[in-house]
Amino acid sequence: MEIFHISAECYPVAKVGGLADVVGALPKYQSNWGHQLRVVMPCYDTKFRNENDFECVHWGTVKLGDFNFPFSVLKEATDKLGFELYLMEIPELFDRKEVYGYEDDIERFMSFQIATLDWIIGRETMPDVINCHDHHTGLIPFMMQHCYKYHQLLNTPSMITIHNGLYQGQFSFDKLNYFPEFDLTHMRLLEWDHQINSLAVAVKCASAVTTVSPSYLDEINYSANGLESLFNLVRYKSRGILNGIDTQVWDPAKDKMLEKNYSIKNFEKGKQQNKEILCTLFNLDPTKPLFSFIGRLWDEKGGDLLPQASALALSENYKEINILILGSGSTQIENQLNSLLADYKGNYNTFIGYNEELAHLIYAGADFLMMPSRVEPCGLNQMYSLRYGTIPIVRRTGGLKDTVVDFGDDGNGICHNQSSVGDICYSIQRAVSLYEDKERLNKIRKIGMSTDHSWEKASQEYIEMYNLILNKI
Repeated sequence: MEIFHISAECYPVAKVGGLADVVGALPKYQSNWGHQLRVVMPCYDTKFRNENDFECVHWGTVKLGDFNFPFSVLKEATDKLGFELYLMEIPELFDRKEVYGYEDDIERFMSFQIATLDWIIGRETMPDVINCHDHHTGLIPFMMQHCYKYHQLLNTPSMITIHNGLYQGQFSFDKLNYFPEFDLTHMRLLEWDHQINSLAVAVKCASAVTTVSPSYLDEINYSANGLESLFNLVRYKSRGILNGIDTQVWDPAKDKMLEKNYSIKNFEKGKQQNKEILCTLFNLDPTKPLFSFIGRLWDEKGGDLLPQASALALSENYKEINILILGSGSTQIENQLNSLLADYKGNYNTFIGYNEELAHLIYAGADFLMMPSRVEPCGLNQMYSLRYGTIPIVRRTGGLKDTVVDFGDDGNGICHNQSSVGDICYSIQRAVSLYEDKERLNKIRKIGMSTDHSWEKASQEYIEMYNLILNKI
């Protein structure tokens, strides 16, 4: 089977969040089943692009209303990622450092989708399945079915994988002329709440819909930023498939980003060695339990709760715990977190920004990982932490509910029901008590490290979905 994954992100080429980790791992594991995998993404000005060899396999011009943008399709020369990687080079729109956040993002990702389809129909063979990821690629299923120039793809099934339904890619109908020509009687498929909604378009037009965890599929039926009724309507063609993690990248026994490697057989010593290095870097006490947070500092991640929860937990456990925050996002939250540095010196620190190597070290050296998310479609951080013997503290939502069971129920983590300062602090108190019971602590760590969250099972579930929609064509 020839499978195309089309995405705005892919690790290690360009990463903002979990979308990149999924698209960087899922195709690799699918190729292990004997399928032909192609990943297509925009060509950003990134370190990976600049340090690797690419060959131009196609060029053309994207017509976007009254604008014309030349584009080239660049193939990574060695297939070093375990699949074929193609970068859609549109210099006027994507020759930039950041993935998102520009005023012309609608034009950028619209041109990317059109250029991708223009290239695909020029190939000798058509894909068996096109798997789109999130709203940045959500217009592709519509264009495959209804834009005249893509008639060759009319019988090619498509699937939309929703990594976060809060972001939907809405824009006004005054940009309708960006679309290649189509029968205007189909325009109703583009509309949701009087706008063009890219995610809604994909959900309506794709042959199948998947979410990145079973619980998230249930949740978007009653909480989906206005698309609840639509998700209920397409439940018949939807499935929740829990994400996996790339166990080749995330392996404490072989991870080159760690100072000391370790396995389930010697994790106590290994984690302590990494913790001591981490605490030295951030002026913390390695004899105290270390609580960490890794991620984006936004309300949906519970980031707005971290300043007050950290201050309260540190006050209640004066000089008895450490807290280390790695993340970026809201300037207000960043400033609030930094404002605590003077009051809790020696027990609290921050790294505002993102550093992949530091993240790996924190997963290895921390004792607990906090994830007080209001919304968490799947979450990968809790799986990384489990693999590295760090106990996750999570709110029961989305994929967190599917992967973490409270240690009071003989599980692998600490769970609470609300995204609130009180729930976070109560969970920290439970963690402090657990930390003092080393035998039970290490038993829970072993449970986490032995849990299989690899992509093997999930990748096969995706293949099953592809076969289902292929058989319906």
